Amino acid sequence: MSRTPRHTSTMLQLQMLPLKAHVISSSVATGKNNIFVTKFILLGFSDHPPIKIFLFLLFSGIYLMTLAWNLSLITLNRMDSYLHTPMYFILCNLSFIDICYASSTAWKMLSDIIREWKTISFFGCAVQCFVFCGMGLTECFLLAAMAYDRYAAICNPLFYTALISHTLCLKMMAGSQVGGFLSSLIETYSVYHHDFCGSNMINHFFCDLPPVLALSCSDTFTSQVVTFIVGVVVGVVSALVVLISYGYIVAAVLKISSAKGRTKAFNTCASHLTAVTLFYGSGLFMYMRPNSSHSLNWDKVVSIFYAVVIPMVKPGIYSLGNRRLKMP
Repeated sequence: MSRTPRHTSTMLQLQMLPLKAHVISSSVATGKNNIFVTKFILLGFSDHPPIKIFLFLLFSGIYLMTLAWNLSLITLNRMDSYLHTPMYFILCNLSFIDICYASSTAWKMLSDIIREWKTISFFGCAVQCFVFCGMGLTECFLLAAMAYDRYAAICNPLFYTALISHTLCLKMMAGSQVGGFLSSLIETYSVYHHDFCGSNMINHFFCDLPPVLALSCSDTFTSQVVTFIVGVVVGVVSALVVLISYGYIVAAVLKISSAKGRTKAFNTCASHLTAVTLFYGSGLFMYMRPNSSHSLNWDKVVSIFYAVVIPMVKPGIYSLGNRRLKMP
């Protein structure tokens, strides 16, 4: 017997009841008849069981490889005294940042893939966003510090130990973390101080700035300006440091008479330049576009690249063509 339109409509309403009940339980009513969100629902990826299993296995493998490769790089650096140089000290810190950067989203993402309700508290969402952005912004500073290290090694090799001392390395690492997390605190506060009184469904697999800000029911212009300014100050300024450093490096390499010498100088910078291009390229594309050009489904795909894939491949990039550093 065919179902009548009325019967079909009733069935759809019954199917939506659990979702509506969950949305209401994730909010709190006020005296002004507004509903303010206390929890978010991360929509994540597909809910089809075969695809969920595939995604869980895929992302679990990527995350385990990220941990293995970055921990191997850190262990190798600690065990081999020949690698106790400023460049490898910065690489070791980058690997630690990449582990924390990937872990800030991976655990929640993997658990949500196999769970029916992908909820996260308002405070937990803010903390995840703060840690993720803090690690990413810290990495921007560290990549700029590595560019300066390569500039000193190629353009001023005789004064390298004087320019890049152990004390300076420690100051650069501390300054990178303070600058990164202070900038993240500004961004996170500018987004999460808003009222969220409508939908609590985030069309993403973690609490990133653009999809969360899209749910706010108050004026978000100031937050958009603050986020843009922080992105310019941290991302663009650190990128300029990289570009200026490599401008001097290219000029110095061109003055080298032997082809072998030019190739050797280029090889010392190629891995860093590749990592910079991947990280800055995806980050600038994600956060420096106008909001009108954002597509949340497309942003999810881009986020997988810079939040999941890049932390995995960077140790391999750093070890390519590097005779001192070989991953086990």
